[in-house]
Amino acid sequence: MNTINLFSATPAGFKAAHKTRAIVLGTNEIASAVAVYLTRLGMRVVMSHDPMPPVIRRSMSFHDSLYGELTSVADIWAINCDHTLEILEELTQGSRVVVTRLGLSHLLPVGGFTAIIDARMHKAATMPMLRFLAPITIGLGPGFIAPENCDVAIETHPDFIGQILKTGATLTADGIPAPLGDLKQERFIYTTVSGRWSTPLEIGAKVYQGVVLGRLGGQDVIAHRDGILRGLARDGIEMPANVKLVEIDPRGRNSQWQGIDQRAKTIAEATLNAYVQMVHA
Repeated sequence: MNTINLFSATPAGFKAAHKTRAIVLGTNEIASAVAVYLTRLGMRVVMSHDPMPPVIRRSMSFHDSLYGELTSVADIWAINCDHTLEILEELTQGSRVVVTRLGLSHLLPVGGFTAIIDARMHKAATMPMLRFLAPITIGLGPGFIAPENCDVAIETHPDFIGQILKTGATLTADGIPAPLGDLKQERFIYTTVSGRWSTPLEIGAKVYQGVVLGRLGGQDVIAHRDGILRGLARDGIEMPANVKLVEIDPRGRNSQWQGIDQRAKTIAEATLNAYVQMVHA
């Protein structure tokens, strides 16, 4: 496994070429952190929504732009565009991250993309062949092999997070979330059935054990501990079974439900370093 030091410095004053474009697959908090870092570098970014797994850390992502909401992460703003001409216009004349329901096959004809970053964080799905679809392709998390289905892979396993792989495969998912405070899986509520989710609550709300958080498929979903809602599936959406529905942050005053957390920051920094190093290769 060849790796590059995560903390190797981005060259001083490095900026992406004027209006250099990138596609980021995914609208979750990791994908959004990557979009923020690339935008700060001077790139124009399009984020392509993937429905699985559903996004629950919505206040740490651009995801709700898909529903016409005004969203920002770390002072970077996003706009929803679901037609290629709108996307092209925003990439050419605008300054915001574009969030779209269009898939990769519909975005590639827009043209001019220097990089594709797959940040969907699928744990078991077969990853697509990204390599050769753009000059630089980067895969995040399980399922990526460099330089086979991507040029460079980024490790997201908690024990090796942020390692940049020029050759070799990322680790397979072990099903154990990174710890938050003293909790791992215990802070999540998973769906046990599929159905329409309804909730009156918002991310950032304080909840207590035993409180009804919402209803899924006609069944009440009950808070299993005290804490702050860090993740919450969007009200009114259809949820499949066996996915994360709610995340409760147990850390009290240290809880975080907005901005870029340390895990997303580490992965985004690694992605940025990998991109810059490939530009200079």
